[in-house]
Amino acid sequence: MKILIANLGSTSFKYRLFEMSDTVATLLANGGFERVTEYTACIEEMLGSLVGEGHLESGQDLDAVGFKTVLGKDLSGCVTADERVLEALDGFKEVAPAHNPAYAEGIRCFANKLPTVQRVALFETAFFQWVSDASTTYAIPKAWRDLGIRRYGFHGASHKFIAERSAELIGNEVVAERARRLYVDGPGDYTGAPVRVISCHLGGSSSVVGINNGVAIGSSMGFSPQSGLPQNNRVGDLDSMAIPYVSKIHGLSVEEAERQLNKESGLLGLSMVSNDARDIREAAAGGNTDAQLAIDVLVDSIRHWAGSFFFKMGGAEVISFTAGMGENDPELRAAVCAGLESLGAKIDAERNAKTIRGAEGVISTEDSAIKIVVIPANEELVIAREVYRNVNAS
Repeated sequence: MKILIANLGSTSFKYRLFEMSDTVATLLANGGFERVTEYTACIEEMLGSLVGEGHLESGQDLDAVGFKTVLGKDLSGCVTADERVLEALDGFKEVAPAHNPAYAEGIRCFANKLPTVQRVALFETAFFQWVSDASTTYAIPKAWRDLGIRRYGFHGASHKFIAERSAELIGNEVVAERARRLYVDGPGDYTGAPVRVISCHLGGSSSVVGINNGVAIGSSMGFSPQSGLPQNNRVGDLDSMAIPYVSKIHGLSVEEAERQLNKESGLLGLSMVSNDARDIREAAAGGNTDAQLAIDVLVDSIRHWAGSFFFKMGGAEVISFTAGMGENDPELRAAVCAGLESLGAKIDAERNAKTIRGAEGVISTEDSAIKIVVIPANEELVIAREVYRNVNAS
């Protein structure tokens, strides 16, 4: 079965083509486009490339197209990407303005171009559907809660892959299989050896998640991808009183305040250098104190959330790093894990320094009670598996 995974951004389109079976997922091709203004042309060029390379005879050869949708109003899970999905995306387009309109447009473009090919959406919130009410409910009026305002959690495909792979790395195949089949079987009961994971997805957009035996117990992200850790140019957590105060003092409209919090904040707002961690690291090394502050704030926030999940789970067997910074910034990983020896987490400086550029590896010492690991992100594989199951079940 040939499954195409479409990763749609507000100005980008990336794709991966998999050949799927019950036991094997083979990556056949991948590629992408930047500075996208219209998806139909990209889809046509992509299909031409896949045909030209011999992966497809035509677009109709595809068995399904999978979408990593972010946030839907009153909808989550792995579902057919039909009008219900489009309505759910539209219902929360103000909450995820960089993601929802792009996915809605992309789904419509694929429907017009390849009307007979099945379309499946896997929402980023799906991994967090079993998180307790106590961990997802804000202390706000009921009328607000009735609008769907709650903690959702994002980067679900990434953290789900971490749940699977972390269990494999410590030799617990039962939990690994539980995590792989979570959307099919649900969490069920588990009484075996614990696999408690603190999963750090650190990239342009970052989040920390606690995973107990393959199931998420909470996320640093909340109602929107705006919240939690400081993002590349999004603020992260912020006291709600800051917005009316700044609006009053500087005469900002709500829309302008929101724009500044989404476009001029986060690592960019702190460093005043860049929203790219590599540029910020270089500036900090050159003595730029604002750049160093941006790094320090990010590290402090990661440790804050990791510590909260360590406390909630009563410990951890694994601390995992993934995504761009998580995979490629040994200094960041070392700072996050500094001083944790008394808790059982001992990072190995040499292993840590060598594990970069998409390499998987254990970066803790041999006698570390908690394994510290780097696991390259593989969200597309998770989506392909779930799309495959969805199509076979329909």
